Amino acid sequence: MSDYRAPIAEMRFVMDELAGFRDVAVQLPEFAEATPDMADAILEEAGKFAAEVLAPLNRVGDQQGCRLTPAGVVTPPGWKEAYKAFCDAGWNGIACPPDHAGHGQPDSLAVAVKEMVCSANLSFSLGPLLTTGAVEALLTCASDELKAIYLEKMVTGQWTGTMNLTEPQAGSDLALIRSRAEPQADGSYRIFGQKIFITYGDHDMTDNIVHLVLARLPDAPAGVKGISMFLVPKFLVNADGSLGARNDAYCVSIEHKLGIHASPTCVMAYGDSGNLGGGAVGYLLGQPNRGLEYMFIMMNEARLGVGLQGVALGERAYQQALAYARERKQGRDAITGEALVTIDKHPDIRRMLMLMKCRVEACRAMTYYTYGLMDRVHAHPDADERKRHLLLAEFMIPIVKGGSTEMGIDVTSLGLQIHGGMGFIEETGAAQHWRDSRITTIYEGTTGIQANDLIFRKLMRDGGETARGFFGEIGATAKALAAAERSELKAIGQRLGSALEAWIKATEWLGAAARSDLAGVLAAAVPYLHLAVTVCGGWMMGRAAFAAAAKLAAGEGDARFYASKIATARFYADQLLPQAAAYGETVQAGNAALGAVSDDLF
Repeated sequence: MSDYRAPIAEMRFVMDELAGFRDVAVQLPEFAEATPDMADAILEEAGKFAAEVLAPLNRVGDQQGCRLTPAGVVTPPGWKEAYKAFCDAGWNGIACPPDHAGHGQPDSLAVAVKEMVCSANLSFSLGPLLTTGAVEALLTCASDELKAIYLEKMVTGQWTGTMNLTEPQAGSDLALIRSRAEPQADGSYRIFGQKIFITYGDHDMTDNIVHLVLARLPDAPAGVKGISMFLVPKFLVNADGSLGARNDAYCVSIEHKLGIHASPTCVMAYGDSGNLGGGAVGYLLGQPNRGLEYMFIMMNEARLGVGLQGVALGERAYQQALAYARERKQGRDAITGEALVTIDKHPDIRRMLMLMKCRVEACRAMTYYTYGLMDRVHAHPDADERKRHLLLAEFMIPIVKGGSTEMGIDVTSLGLQIHGGMGFIEETGAAQHWRDSRITTIYEGTTGIQANDLIFRKLMRDGGETARGFFGEIGATAKALAAAERSELKAIGQRLGSALEAWIKATEWLGAAARSDLAGVLAAAVPYLHLAVTVCGGWMMGRAAFAAAAKLAAGEGDARFYASKIATARFYADQLLPQAAAYGETVQAGNAALGAVSDDLF
């Protein structure tokens, strides 16, 4: 099994050239201290921590998993110590506000640290991911009293956070949740119900866990408009900040899963034990019946984070496949005739390695770019600019989540293929990356949900204005590339321009079909998402190639690195961008074939 090493040079290139980090300190006063030297120091230390502390525990966690005992969930050996070291180093609060003991770094820097943690040990990373999402929700809608009690301890990682959405009968349809909240005379609530698929719902790494729980008030309207959100701690907190009584919020089972074995996925029961006289004590967050709106604050954070997981797992699988291919000797070189060569000399292995490399790089760029937009959403001094960046970031989130997670599955599967039979054997560790990745297209909204979100909530909400502006940016890049002197850039620009045309035509078809053919739009949703991902990835690779060519022309930096960026972008353009036309045709086919399928055909 190969070791993980953070691709810091690649991360810095994407941060600076594509995600806007280089301009953050100048344009956004809040991040004036986010200098290149600080970024270098942070990434260097984070890379060491990921490689030396977290990566060695990845296999331990996969093999031993978590256990539910009478005292609660027990994490694998080394987990508690690693989590303490993670928090002591300040990584948990790297992008959280300094007012609550965070470090206040921009998202366009923090995203690289988060990728390292996910690559090194995905199961470990899920606890901090959910905690920072809960922090965002509390910052938005919690009372000052609740913020004073909970926020600093969550930012520092002393306490962790969860999100409790679905229930056995509900799945992705949260309109069906039944958990209820009964008001109490002291202003608190008693929560009753059961929640499933709760990541890190219980564990032994901290002495308290803060659950954000969706439930219904007695007079709540039906459906999603009657959902409220409540803060329910594992232990109640006394007036002096010390921990009090054990709340009636218990993990009653943990799931046995295909992957992420060391991340406890819990079934949580609220109000079942009766140890507090009935119900778990909870506190309303924000206004009644607006819980789903608040939960989407966490959801956006989580969906971006899950997209990053796809990138991280793809990177880890690529590193391992490349190392194996450079060591494994088999067969004869088809070009030179040399016998018993390492398999990285075989054309099909090289093709698969390049597919892994270019798809990871494209999705990393899309993901970092979106985190960079979020910096401007949070900190740009101009309100109109904040709104513009928010619309674009929200447009990108389903593309990042859906595209990067589907990529992660494909790329980790290619890693298995490169290993051959050894990839199917658990000892190499290659299979774990695929098993871990398989959940990412499911949790925090399936690929189908991301596709519907992209079309109905993002594309059509402003009549396509955000998309048209985005298409304009991509078109400008395609024209600049096509007009460049380097032949590789010209080829990339031509491919990108053709792919963009396919996306524009498919978008126009959706706009027309939405008025009369809802079934057709729904049938086309996932192909449309794949089309968007393909073109967005091509745009990012084209921008990367353009920036790399400028560096080469100026004689700056590592010429080999920049030449690699151009070659990888050209490979993406030739091998992946042509798929845009096929996706476009599939979109415009709509429901014609599927509508003719009767139930008895299945």
